[in-house]
This record gives sequence, C-alpha cells and structure tokens, in this order.
Amino acid sequence: MPANETAPSVKKKGRRARLIVLVLVLALFAGLGYGAYWSVDSVRASFPQTTGSLKVPGLAGTVDVKRDANGIPQLYADSDEDLFRAQGFVHAQDRFWEMDVRRHMTSGRLSEMFGAGQVETDAFLRTLGWRQVAQQEYDTKLSTETKKYLQAYADGVNAYLKGKSGKDLSVEHAALKLSDDYAPEQWTPVDSVAWLKAMAWDLRGNMQDEIDRALMTGKLSQAQIDDLYPPYPFDRNRPIVEGGTVKGGKYAPAAGPGSGSPVSSGGQGSTTGSQASTQTVGETGLAGNATAQGATVGLRTQLGALAKTLDEIPAILGPAGSGIGSNSWVVAGKYTTTGKPLLANDPHLSPQLPSVWYQMGLHCRAVSASCQYDVAGYTFSGMPGVVIGHNADIAWGMTNLGADVTDLYLEQVKPEGYVYDGKTLPFTTREEVIKIAGGGEKKITVRSTNNGPLISDRSDEITTVGARAPVSSAAPDRGNGYGVSLRWTALDPGKSMEAVFKLNRAKNFQDFRTAARDFEVPSQNLIYADNKGPSGNIGYQAPGRIPMRTTGDGKMPAPGWDSKYAWKGGKDGSAGYVPQDEMPWAYNPDRGFIVTANQAVTESGQGKYPYVLTTDWGYGARSQRINDLIEAKIKDSGKISTDDMRTMQMDNSSEIAALLTPMLAKIDVSDPDVRSAQKLLEGWNYTQEPDSAAAAYFNAVWRNILKLAFGDKMPKELRVEGSCMNVPESTTGPADDLVKMVRECGERGADSAQPDGGDRWFEVVRRLVKDENSAWWQSPAVGRTVAATTSRDQLFARAMKDARWELTAKLGKDQSTWSWGRMHQLMLKNQTIGTEGPGYLQWLLNRGPWNLGGGEATVNATGWNASSGYGVTWVPSMRMVVNLADFDKSRWINLTGASGHAYHDHYTDQTSLWAKGELLDWAFGKDAVEKATVDTLTLQPEGS
Repeated sequence: MPANETAPSVKKKGRRARLIVLVLVLALFAGLGYGAYWSVDSVRASFPQTTGSLKVPGLAGTVDVKRDANGIPQLYADSDEDLFRAQGFVHAQDRFWEMDVRRHMTSGRLSEMFGAGQVETDAFLRTLGWRQVAQQEYDTKLSTETKKYLQAYADGVNAYLKGKSGKDLSVEHAALKLSDDYAPEQWTPVDSVAWLKAMAWDLRGNMQDEIDRALMTGKLSQAQIDDLYPPYPFDRNRPIVEGGTVKGGKYAPAAGPGSGSPVSSGGQGSTTGSQASTQTVGETGLAGNATAQGATVGLRTQLGALAKTLDEIPAILGPAGSGIGSNSWVVAGKYTTTGKPLLANDPHLSPQLPSVWYQMGLHCRAVSASCQYDVAGYTFSGMPGVVIGHNADIAWGMTNLGADVTDLYLEQVKPEGYVYDGKTLPFTTREEVIKIAGGGEKKITVRSTNNGPLISDRSDEITTVGARAPVSSAAPDRGNGYGVSLRWTALDPGKSMEAVFKLNRAKNFQDFRTAARDFEVPSQNLIYADNKGPSGNIGYQAPGRIPMRTTGDGKMPAPGWDSKYAWKGGKDGSAGYVPQDEMPWAYNPDRGFIVTANQAVTESGQGKYPYVLTTDWGYGARSQRINDLIEAKIKDSGKISTDDMRTMQMDNSSEIAALLTPMLAKIDVSDPDVRSAQKLLEGWNYTQEPDSAAAAYFNAVWRNILKLAFGDKMPKELRVEGSCMNVPESTTGPADDLVKMVRECGERGADSAQPDGGDRWFEVVRRLVKDENSAWWQSPAVGRTVAATTSRDQLFARAMKDARWELTAKLGKDQSTWSWGRMHQLMLKNQTIGTEGPGYLQWLLNRGPWNLGGGEATVNATGWNASSGYGVTWVPSMRMVVNLADFDKSRWINLTGASGHAYHDHYTDQTSLWAKGELLDWAFGKDAVEKATVDTLTLQPEGS
C-alpha cells in the first residue's frame, strides 16, 4: 500500500485537499443512500468553536483558551475550579466521542452504544467491576479538594453537552443515530476515576505471562519453559537503581556522594524490611504445589478460554505482552549543554485515532492559594489534570514498572460456595443488567471468592471444563468443577487520582515523592528533574501497591483453596503491600543520569533489595542501549543537547541483528536467490531505517527463526489464530502402529500470540546460540522438498530461505525495491467504529498507512508481533524533551493531533512529523504562549 511519508508543506493546500476529499466522500455516501444524513454541514457541525466567546454555566470568572497552530490549547483562569471546569469543556469540544466510548467501556456498557456484539465484553468488564471500585474510591478514598476538582471537570463537560446530540457531538455519534436512538448522558466524577482502571488493566504486569506459562505445561517440560523465561541479565543490562536496600523500615540508596537525598519521603511506613524474609523466591504457585498437580489439565483448558476472552477486551493503551512499555531518561545539568537537566519520555502504547494523549496547558493567571496550578503536558480526555509533563519548578515522566500485581487462582467450586482451608464459604454475589442498543437486555450474576471475582463464569467453556478436570486424591473434591478467580490490586479502592493533582503542584523532590505515594495503580516508574540551584536535580521513585505473597512468587496460577497462597495480610483477606517507604528511589546518582525503559528496577536477593516486585521484567535491550548512547555522548563531547535527546529517541539499532547477522553471514548458501538476499546483510550497521532492504530481510529471517525453533512447538492456545499445522495424535495402539496426524490450528489473537519476538526472545536466543545442537534447533521435514533440521546453522539456513521467498511474495523478486517500511506500516484506526464498523465507515475514519523504521525492542519502539506479521502494533504514543533551563525551549509531539473529529485540520496533523522523528515547539511561559497563539476563545460566566 502507498504510505503517507511527508506532511503537507502548505497549510492551506492541506485544508483544500481535505475539503475535496470530504466532498467526494459525501458524494459517495449520497450514492449509498446516506446523503440525507451526511453533508459538509453534518461533518463540520461538531467542529469546536475556537474564537470569540461562549457562556459556560458555573464559571466564577472568565477563562481564556489560547490555541496554537496545531490546535493545542493553553487555559488561563483565576481559580482551580474554573481551570478544571474549562478543561472538561475543552476536552469535550475536541474529544467527546473518545470520552463517551471510554466511559461505556470502563462501566461495561458498550452494548448500549454498539449492540449485542459487545455483550460478552460487557459481561467480563462487569465481572471485574471497574465502575463499582471507582465509585468506592470516590466515596471513601478521595479528599474533598479532589472531589471538588472532579465535579468541576464534570460540570465543564456537561456544559458543553447541553443541547447537543448526534451530529453536534461527532460524526461517530451521527452514525449511531442512523440506526439507534442514542443520546449521551451527563458526565460524572466517577466516569473520570474509572478511566484509571482501564489504564491499570492495560498495564497490569505479568498476567499474560502467568497464563502463558500455565498453558505451556501441556506441551513443554519445566526445563523447556525455563529456557523460554530466562533470568534477567543483571551482568549485562543495568537496572534502574543500582545497589540499595532497606534499613530501619526505609529504602536506603547505595552509599556514595550524590546517591541519596536529604529529604524525607513524606509519610510513615507500617512495615519493616525484615518482613520480606518470608517472601519465598522461586516457588511457582499451582505448578509447584504437589497437592494440586492433578488439576493442571483442567486449568490449562480454562486458561486457554480465558486467554481468548482477554483478546476480545478493548485494549485502550495497547496489546498485552512485551510491547507495553516506555522509554524515559533524565540527564543531570553537569552533562547538558543547558547547564540544567534534560528529561525525555515516550510511552509505548497501542496506535489509535485519536491518540490516547491530549496536549494541554493549565495556567493560573496568578498562582495563589485559591489558584495553584501552572502546568502543561499530556492529559487524558475524560480526566482532569496533567498526567505527564512539567510545571514551573519540576518535570516528570513515566514508564510501566511492570510489577506483578495480579494472581490467578484455581477455585474449587460447589453449589453452595467455594472451598477455603477445608471449609465451604458462600460466594459474594451481585446481579448486573446489560442493556442492548435497539432493545433487549441480559442479566448476569457476578460471583466472587475472597481471592476476587470468578472470571471463569463468563465462559461456558471455562465453566464446564472444570467438571472434567482430573484431580489427585490430595486435592479437594471436584464438586461441580473448578473455576478461575482474579486477585488484582486495582480491584481494591485506592487514591491514584490524588497523585495527579499533587504531581501537578509539586515544587521539589519531597513534594514529588509525597505525590508518588498515592500513585498506587498502575505502578509506574516515575522520573524527576527540577531547576533548583546551579544545575538542578534529578531523581527517581518506584511507587505502587505491590503485594507481598505468603507463599509463591506469582509465576503460575495458585490453588485458591489453600490460604498459604493468599496475599500476605489480615485473616479477613486484606492484602499486605510493600511499604511505600521501602520502595526504591534515587536522587542525583553519581553517574549523572537515570534511565527507565521497563528493565529491572533493582536486583533482589540476599544482601540486596529484600522484596520481589516481579520476575517478569523487560529484559533491558532498550534501556541498555539508551545507557550506552548517553555514556558515549558524554565521553565524546561531555555534553548532551535537547537535539541529542531527540536523536536518541529515534535510534533504530537492533540488538538481535547485531548478535545474529555475523552468524547468518557465515551460513553456506547454495541457492543464488537466497545468496543475493544474504549479501544485503554484508556491511549493514543493524539500523532499521524505513528504506533499508537489509532490515526488511533480517526481520523476515528473525521471524522465521522464531517460527521454526519455537512457534511450531507452542501449544495451540499460544499460536496465532489461523496458523494450522499437522501434529501427531497420541495413540493407545501397539508401538509399531502408524501415528495418526491431525490438523491443529492456533487460537491466540494476533497481538498477543507467541513467540512475539520481543526482548525476552532476544535473551532466549542469545543463550541458545551457544549450543549449536540444542533440541530447540530441531524442526521437522516438510513433504519431500524441505529437510528436517538438527542444528542451529541448518535451522538458520532454512529460515533464510523461507524469508527470501516470503519477501518475494510480499515485496517482489527485485531486491532493489525492498524496504523495511513497506512491510512495517502504521495504520491509525478510529476507536471502535474504525475497527468494528462497516467498511465504508472505517474508510472514512481511519488514516494511513505510514512506512516506519524502528522495531521490536529498539529505542524507536515501533513494535510488531513476529507470530502474526510485520505491521505496527504499538508505538511511541508521544515524545517529549523537557528543557529545565528554559521550558519554552522544550519540545513535544503527539501521535495524531488535538482533534478527535474526522476531517478536522488537527485530526492527524502531527502524525507525519511524528513518523520522521520531528518535534514541535512547546510554549509554556505567558509571552511564549501569546506569541504562538492563533485562536483565542473566552469562556464567560452566565450572566456576565
């Protein structure tokens, strides 16, 4: 497909082209019979007013909304409540469709918008109970001040909604009107709080790994599974925090000048580090529990069904697996050209249209006790405050910590309840009614154990298989079968919403750490910089609600009937968490920079950090590359500039290519066509630029190595859906009987199938290449033309041949036309309708493709799943570089644009710049904002 590779050079020309396309589109719609509903007026009806003035109920004073040439707004008000009321109004102006879909998703009400096809998704989300937990948080955990801000935000959204429906809100709402009498309801503060649950779900840690390891037990030995989940390479890839332990109930950074902070953490811990001694490292839950070994067959089948259910849950932030991550790093002023810190961040999330982020500034005209904010950065539409960004004193960024905050439990279920320590306890139950667009409803009963909701109730396959699961005599009686429950920190009410406002107001490292204490879920790596003193300060804090397990390490599902496997805590089932005072942090470390890219936070063990935060870290390919780039730049010039930070964000170097290419170059190849492809790798520098033929060929070889060595050995539940192969069927006949072959097809969704090719697989292959005759290199013959492989080099040669013909089919026989970007393309899809709607609506609302460089586990992390193809599945969803010496010289970019309205000038006006690694100027100070302003809208109180 052709790709969008450059941005329009002249804005007027771009607008005229879009208008011509729009007219042609509407003419097509008229031919289809929809002309009565779709016209230029219909499409433009929802475009926001950005100049002049508007009356907004509830405002105490005027609010100025100043938008720059990219439609990015900066808001100016005289009180906190007016500021957040205006934020809700402006978010709704640009992004209400996105907000509306999100709140229906978080409350399990997608069926009300999209019909019966979403009932099962809603049922699963109702079982998790995000909305109920959000309501409990609002009622019992949040401060009066935070509730005031949330209410002001909701009032602003509702002020925008007043008198609007259908085409006045968005093209998508107008499309729904064609078949359903749907009108949006009022926004509530709980709608905003619930969004944090969706965020936490997509960043929930190792739940997919836990499922996958259990599913592997049906086909692989424990030794083979261990091969596929190697330990973190601490000897090669630096953790975020080096050294440090817990002393006297507080985390103590490693000794040395500049390694610690004189400030306190802003609170008191309730538990000392000595309690960590009961955390048993290396135990594996159900798989390691002799009393439950007989139940694993039934569990595998249930988890296979659960994995298919999870594939169908909307992933607002991105697909599960190694792709969910981010880069962030901060460099101290002593190593920057500005003399103050530089901070970079680019979260890796699912590509979607519009981007999950919305750029915005929130400014009090005069900061005071009644108006406390002067902050700018990336916000979530539907939620007040700034999530990532900077204020006048500090800057902060985030990456996913990846802590193990979920456990699956196999439950022994009876008609009257569930078994726990030999007793039958009653379920906690509630009834949910799912309403369906066009009429009808479905009632479900949600059952919960003291471990959590029984998620297996949402699948007939999961429910019935428990009755067939073989169990040993040591396990509890089967009764009506086994179920699967979920324990997850986000299902306990918390106060993460408090952290957002505290971060926005923070003035120093102590304030920053105090705010981090409330950032309970999702657990994030928080990096920090300030502009205090001669050269500023840098820091890091690991926050989050991290469970302590009495027995086991969370790698495998655990037996729910045995209290030894419950999370450490009270007898009532309440959990114990790693105390916030004992979570790792750093302040002005000696090395002069801090890098977080989903690698290990720190090393645990005897004499080291006493808690196990997870065993499923990212493996450090990206983080170590960033470390190396920073150190090389400091060694070369001694100083790092803002543009150096941007260049590092676009680094396309492939670690796995650097390892394997020299081996591939030595393979004796006789086929001249394969040999000519092999020559592409000669002299290649392992960078994956969009126009690189070598990168295209190498990645095809890598994909085929993974398929031959690992993919074909995976259980069907992990292989990509539609990938079919003949496998032997076990027989009970005589040994000399011919083995019957049966057709077996994969069942996993394209985004989460294995092997996905992420940096875990880099580490797997790095260890195995040393053994040229490992059993993993054995691959069976195919027919009479493809011989079996028994060694590494034989399998590599076969992968090289398969890759040559795969690229010939995809890109043509002429290698001079090959390029990585033609294979590695980004499509931006409008939420829900752009993926599930009629083809003509998808064509109207989606954009792309763009040919991209980068790849799996590179710093420029344009991820792809090697099991399913080369298309981009996750991306740097935004990029920013904050200059603490002069905030007005900071730079930023979004994946799409400010607007969520199709055919608006700012729908995707940042995408082509983003694809090329360019950044926009980021005005913050009043004078800089005024200079950048092209549109000003004044929001006025009613009656003024």
